[in-house]
Amino acid sequence: MATALSSRILLVGLGKMGGALLKGWSRANSFVVSTLDPNTNDSDYQSSEEITTKFDVVVLAVKPQIITEVTASLKQIITPSTLVLSIAAGKTISFYEGLLGQETAIIRAMPNTPALVGKGISVLCGNKSTTQTQAQLAMNLMSSVGDAEWINDEKLMDAITALSGSGPAYVFHLIEAMTDAGIKMGLTPALSAKLARQTVIGSAALAAQETNETVASLRKNVTSPGGTTEAALKVLCSENGLTDLMTRAIQAATDRGKELA
Repeated sequence: MATALSSRILLVGLGKMGGALLKGWSRANSFVVSTLDPNTNDSDYQSSEEITTKFDVVVLAVKPQIITEVTASLKQIITPSTLVLSIAAGKTISFYEGLLGQETAIIRAMPNTPALVGKGISVLCGNKSTTQTQAQLAMNLMSSVGDAEWINDEKLMDAITALSGSGPAYVFHLIEAMTDAGIKMGLTPALSAKLARQTVIGSAALAAQETNETVASLRKNVTSPGGTTEAALKVLCSENGLTDLMTRAIQAATDRGKELA
C-alpha cells in the first residue's frame, strides 16, 4: 500500500457528492486523483477499459441503481492491495464482497451533502481484509471534506444514513417551515426566508463553537421563563411535538435503508 504522501485515487462518478470529494481532495497535496465518468468530458477516463494504471483506492461515488454494473466493470483494475471505498447508500460490505471477493479490502462510507462546502460528516466501517493503514487513508480522504467517524458495527449504518446522510434535507425543510410560518405571521417572503435561513446558519455556528455546552443548554439559554420562546417550545416539546416527529421520520428512513440493502 502506498503511503498517504503518494496515494493514488480513482474517483468513479462525478455527481454532486463525487464532485464535492474531488474539490476537497484537490486541496490536499497527499492525494493523486484520477476520475472516471462516462457522462462528462472533464473526467480523465470515460470507460474502465481505458485504464491501465493501478490505484491504491477506488472510490465508488455512483448511484446505487448502477453500482453492480460499475463495480463489475472495475474488477480488472482491483488488485489484492487495492482499497475499495464506497459511498453508495444502502449497499452493504457483503454486497461488494460478493462481487469482488472477501479478500478485497472494502470500506463503506456515508457522507452528507455539506461536504460540498467542506462541512460534511462521514461515518466509515470496513471489512476484515481492511488494514489499519487503509482505514486511516480512508479516514483522511473523508476528513478532507469535513469530519469523519469510524464504527465497527455495520448494522448501525442504516440509522447513520437516516440521521446524518438524509439529515440535511430535514434541516432544509425546517428552514422552509420557518419561512412559511413567518409569512403567515405577516412577514414578506423575502424577509421571512432570510430570517429563517440565517437563524439556522447562526445557530449551527454557535453550536459548533460552544462545544463545552450541550445543545439542551444552548436551547435553555434562549428560553426565558414565561417568554415567547417558552410559548413556542411548549408546542415543539409536546407529546406529539418535534422529538416524536423526528424520531418517526428517522425510523422511516432507517427502515427504508434496510429495505434497499
